[in-house]
Amino acid sequence: MLEKYLPLLIVILLAIIVGFIVVILAHALGPRRPTNVKRAPYESGMVPYGPGKRRVSVRYYLIAVLFILFDIEVVFLVPWSVVIREIGMPGVVFMIIFVLILEVAHLYAWKKGALEWE
Repeated sequence: MLEKYLPLLIVILLAIIVGFIVVILAHALGPRRPTNVKRAPYESGMVPYGPGKRRVSVRYYLIAVLFILFDIEVVFLVPWSVVIREIGMPGVVFMIIFVLILEVAHLYAWKKGALEWE
């Protein structure tokens, strides 16, 4: 049974090997002309201030994760809306359940203040 997965394993290993080779060759053969301007962090064309490695609030990551969560909701809703007539009533019921679960998560995050940006 596992021999069916051998081609997939070969492709994955080949992709990993090629990825490492490309990174190593780029590092070994690529030009290196560092200057102070190149080392400075780029902040939307503005003059950088403070250290380049500042602490970022956990709230930023929470907002990012919530964005991804609700963005994935759209990824599931668009194909569902295209084939709604073919899937019939059971598909509609399952999608309503899916949306309700996500709405509970949305309301929970809202109640906890996770969507407030200070």
